[in-house]
Amino acid sequence: MNKLTRSILDLRWQQRCTHRTTSILQFTKKLSLTFHRLLISLLALLVFNWGLQPEIALAQTQTISPPAKTQMPAASSIQPYLDRVIDQLTEFRLENNLKFIVLERHQAPVVSFLTYADVGGVDEPDGKTGVAHFLEHLAFKGTTRIGTEDYKAEKPLLERLEQLDAQIRAAKANAKKDEVVRLEAEFKQVESQAGKLVKQNELGRIVEQAGGVGLNATTSTEATRYFYSFPANKLELWMSLESERFLDPVIRREFYKEKDVILEERRMRVDNSPIGLMLEKFTDAAYKVHPYRRPVIGYDKDIRNLTPEDVQKFFDAYYVPSNLAIAIVGDVNPAQVKQLAQVYFGRYRAKAKATEQIPVEPRQQQTREVSLELPAQPLYLEGYHRPSVTHPDNVVYEIIGSLLSDGRTSRLYKSLVEKQRLALNAQGFSGFPGDKYSNLMLFYALTAPGHTLDELAVALRQEIDKLKTQPVAAVELERVKTQARADLLRTLTSNTGMAQQLLEFEVKTGSWRNLFKQLDEIAAVTPDDIQRVAKTTFTPENRTIGKLLSKQG
Repeated sequence: MNKLTRSILDLRWQQRCTHRTTSILQFTKKLSLTFHRLLISLLALLVFNWGLQPEIALAQTQTISPPAKTQMPAASSIQPYLDRVIDQLTEFRLENNLKFIVLERHQAPVVSFLTYADVGGVDEPDGKTGVAHFLEHLAFKGTTRIGTEDYKAEKPLLERLEQLDAQIRAAKANAKKDEVVRLEAEFKQVESQAGKLVKQNELGRIVEQAGGVGLNATTSTEATRYFYSFPANKLELWMSLESERFLDPVIRREFYKEKDVILEERRMRVDNSPIGLMLEKFTDAAYKVHPYRRPVIGYDKDIRNLTPEDVQKFFDAYYVPSNLAIAIVGDVNPAQVKQLAQVYFGRYRAKAKATEQIPVEPRQQQTREVSLELPAQPLYLEGYHRPSVTHPDNVVYEIIGSLLSDGRTSRLYKSLVEKQRLALNAQGFSGFPGDKYSNLMLFYALTAPGHTLDELAVALRQEIDKLKTQPVAAVELERVKTQARADLLRTLTSNTGMAQQLLEFEVKTGSWRNLFKQLDEIAAVTPDDIQRVAKTTFTPENRTIGKLLSKQG
């Protein structure tokens, strides 16, 4: 994968944050072949790394491919495969309304687990951006029993730190410098005392010692996902650890240290990154009222002002059973899963989820353009608003993205890179920065030496306009459809991939069954559909342009 592709993948995923350092390149190499068609919020494909505690980064979530005889079927045999999957799937809800999806796969004695919280950056209150991501980090700090030497001794110290932090803020606001110095000295002393009572990364050690892999989490614009895999005989251990994690979290533990980590991540990935800065400016121009315009990591000022009370309130509002869903895929017995789920997760008190209050983005009426001049390689961005993942034309948009930019046979690559040699790379995709709500189809291109961003803009638009004026040839369309179906099915061959997809469709579209309906929807796309959607979407008034200009000297 070349440097540009890695950078643009970072750009695409700067609206998503992962808990700890794993191999970014491992993720991106797998990602690049499939991300044009699959739902933008696939958990295991997240590549933008908001690292935390690299010393406990375990292996990438384990994926077990079925034996050769059950590998991905040919297009002609898809239905029997899907029927078999559906036959092996069980779903149930506990009395507290927590949803479980269980898929039996007995090819290997491994199970993948995914806990999906239907909450992300879009749900954050104004002035509290970054709180969803902050909470995801703190969910690895442990409970009153895990991660501490003595919680009774630790608790008053954590409470005192919160008091001191509030007093320091007040003293700074009143310009009481001497008092600030005194309070900060006490803060450091108390923080050191509290730190001595922390069992660093105890959750990670428990998982690793029991044979678990892939302990990690991600926060996106619209969801937070926690996941790892265990040997099949550790089902009850997972039930115990995961239920305890959200039943009894200690939000205050290492809160201020984690804040410093997140602020450094923002500096590295946004403030000191030309692409990161361009992204924030571009999304801020493309959206006027919808919270998609805000970065998931949060704004610097908001992160600095977040308190344990802010995070606790957010947790209490959104981490309720009715707003959680869990997928378990692998060598399991559904009856046993249900019995253990009732024992461990049945302890959660039933509670209604917070009322959604997300404003609808008004229709864009004219072209918007933003630019930045920085010491960086020139980059061109062009985005068009499109409807959410639940819209009937969702698959049409995915096919358009594939036609234009899926690999070396795509139109953008063949025209802008190979034939005209205007760009070093040119691609596009749907679902930026999320897909639960109306989002963007985003295109990008990096200039080749001796060419300008304006030249790229003209050439890119010519290829887009062809979709409006010239029907796609049947052979080309069928090739793209075949690849789209193959990519989707290939994702489902791993336990982790299946768990991710089942929950994405369950939460965002209302049923996991829509995952399999997507195959029929892909097959049904016609040249007329592509022309119709292109004509209504790719208009000047619906266009947002971003230009990252190279600063000389």
